[in-house]
Amino acid sequence: MRGWMVQAWFLVALAASLAGYATYLAGLRRNLVEPNRASWLIWSAATAVEAFTYAAVNPDGPQRWIFLFAMVACAAITIALWRRSAWSLPTRTEAFCIGASLSALAIWAMFRDAFWAHMLVVAAVPVSFWPTWASVAADRNRERSPAWGLWTVGDLATLLVATRTPGSPVGEYAYILVELVCHASVWFLVGLATINPLRSIGYRNGRFFVLDALRTPANLFKVGESHLGKAVFAAQPFIEGDRLIEFTGRRFRAARVPSLTRGQSDRFVQVTPEHYMGPSGRIDDLVNHSCAPNAGLRFTDSGVYLVAIRNIAAGEEVTWDYSTTLAESNWHMICQCRSPDCRRVIGNFATLTPERQEWFRSRNLVAPYLRRKDSLSRDRAA
Repeated sequence: MRGWMVQAWFLVALAASLAGYATYLAGLRRNLVEPNRASWLIWSAATAVEAFTYAAVNPDGPQRWIFLFAMVACAAITIALWRRSAWSLPTRTEAFCIGASLSALAIWAMFRDAFWAHMLVVAAVPVSFWPTWASVAADRNRERSPAWGLWTVGDLATLLVATRTPGSPVGEYAYILVELVCHASVWFLVGLATINPLRSIGYRNGRFFVLDALRTPANLFKVGESHLGKAVFAAQPFIEGDRLIEFTGRRFRAARVPSLTRGQSDRFVQVTPEHYMGPSGRIDDLVNHSCAPNAGLRFTDSGVYLVAIRNIAAGEEVTWDYSTTLAESNWHMICQCRSPDCRRVIGNFATLTPERQEWFRSRNLVAPYLRRKDSLSRDRAA
């Protein structure tokens, strides 16, 4: 009887884990989630260590197959993230957890002590979740996926398999318990209702849908490649005046902005004479410049938004004119937008023709400190 129960819980654990990773990958492909790159890099390494150390400690445990599957799935998600976005150096916390995982490998390789390698990875798990917790605390929609609930169920089933397997010491399934708590914490933060099948899957308006109830504004766009590299494309038509994307980066004083940023690292938007908005790590970082844009930045009391300045067709790249926020006279960029009106070199707002300046001003598509002509005259004089 006990063997039958172990097999049943094993199948539940495997099915929940499989469904969780499949759902998460589907959400990633459809821009429903914005995973933290550092966490997934760490998890990819940690699950590989855990899969092999657990198999070494408990070679006959059926749950080792769950760990092996998780290892492959984590690697697949990490590779997908690597291919679709720029990578950045890890923070101290992230570097510590990566170091812990590498230490586990070293302990196993040098001393063949799989148990302590296993325990070291267990200790590193909560640290690896810290970047994701911080991301969810800032915006829970970044991880609003049924996958977290499914992983929690899968962890619980895996724990039941371990506890019902004869001869399994508590230390050998400590990792499962820690994973259960961490997955459940994210599920709680993003909302327990995300696992509700009625919100995640169904049939409506003559078509079958998956995850539509969790659709976020990012789903209105697709990230693809252009001659400039990463670019944002409209996934549906927009009309003039539609609000498209909110720019949400952290603010920096001008003195703290790197002076030699170029290419993908140059994601700073001037918002006052003394402040810049830095990269957010989200889709707004990927919107390119054009001298003949179809969108522009509008500064409001509730935030900074990209709005359509003409009708935009599905599949069309979304662009805005970088000069409409700039007062810095020493900044310039060689333009490769390839529009018929290309200015060749992009500079500050003062480099636009008076007619073009007034066109943007009349539509409220410039930074607040550039709205008045006398402020621009002072900038020129300075």
